[in-house]
Amino acid sequence: MERKDFIKYSTLFTGAMFAGGISHASGIGLPLIKTIYPLAITMWDFSWLERRWPGAGYEDWDNALDELIERGYNAVRIDAYPHLVAENPGKTWTLNEVWNVQDWGSPDVIQVQIQPQLNQFIAKCRDRGIKVGLSTWFRRDEDMTLLKIDTSAKMAEIWIQTLDSIAKDQLLDSILYVDLCNEWPGDIWCPFFKNDPPELTWGYWHTAKSMRFMKESIELVRAAYPELPLCYSFSGGEPSLYGEKDLSFFNLIEHHCWIAQLNKNEYSKAVGYNYERFSPEGYKNLVKNSERVYLENQEYWHKLLRDEIKTIANAARKANQPLITTECWGIVDFKDWPGLNWNIVKEMCAVGVMAATETNQWVAIATSNFAGPQFVGMWRDVEWHQKMTGIIRKAPISEELKKCQIINRL
Repeated sequence: MERKDFIKYSTLFTGAMFAGGISHASGIGLPLIKTIYPLAITMWDFSWLERRWPGAGYEDWDNALDELIERGYNAVRIDAYPHLVAENPGKTWTLNEVWNVQDWGSPDVIQVQIQPQLNQFIAKCRDRGIKVGLSTWFRRDEDMTLLKIDTSAKMAEIWIQTLDSIAKDQLLDSILYVDLCNEWPGDIWCPFFKNDPPELTWGYWHTAKSMRFMKESIELVRAAYPELPLCYSFSGGEPSLYGEKDLSFFNLIEHHCWIAQLNKNEYSKAVGYNYERFSPEGYKNLVKNSERVYLENQEYWHKLLRDEIKTIANAARKANQPLITTECWGIVDFKDWPGLNWNIVKEMCAVGVMAATETNQWVAIATSNFAGPQFVGMWRDVEWHQKMTGIIRKAPISEELKKCQIINRL
């Protein structure tokens, strides 16, 4: 077969190759071909379970997942609520709200049951070929069950019990990786961990105490489930440290990156956004200032993001670690709101997607933190999502990463 005919023949199998699958030209003398590309991933956090009232976006999982597929995504990161599964998986839990101004999760007290809903959701993902990244934001129930996580061994225990419950239904093959805690050691998500010194929270994963806690917990989970890639996810801090600190006990680095937080929160400070959780003042300032601040120095913000992405990729390359990013690339907090539109968010995020794919270091890339049905203005732009996910799912992956454990799960 001539080369041009081989290329033509190969295009018949782009469906499998597009998802990092296998093309097998059986019967005509061609070898087995496996082409691996990054996954297009999105963050559905705790919204997948909590936002199920009429109009909240996830009341019909089949519809939401079908729309996810339509937009080109083939992976999703969700909260597995491991501390609640370990305590009592079938209990109806009363959870307090994290905030009332954001559209992730519930803006008010809500009642949820984790199992069997967690496994039912994973099964629906499996049926559609969607990989699932497990994480946790350690949602706070009335009794503050999360405060029982007083040791690294307890952290490992709750995750092992959660994975046991998933394995029981033979769903482990659908799990892409496990992030033991979102944005460790941010105090909103893991108040049970006190760093040394205790004021070192967001971005300070690299203290001796934090490194010891992460290493011990990961090694215990790995002993029970050696086939699963494991990590803690990070936000903020200095990403160059990935190449300097020993993270060899990780299987990947999940780093969250936004223009809004770069150069010591320069963009957010210029806008006047201070991450208010129970006040509308932050959104009033977004309405007043976000577009102006962006458009007045557009190329500067783009360069800041591109440079940061290169720094992250170079540090991960030095550490011989693949990257996943599920929260990114422009503004951290945004929503459908009077005076706000999604145009600048989509533009910022397109810059980030392009820059990340050019590094060859990412194995799963998000388009933003807003690729979910509750963000109606963003979600309805199907063409934009398809364009971005198409770029992600055709990007090369560095040959040096092909031996990493997570590659086998793409």
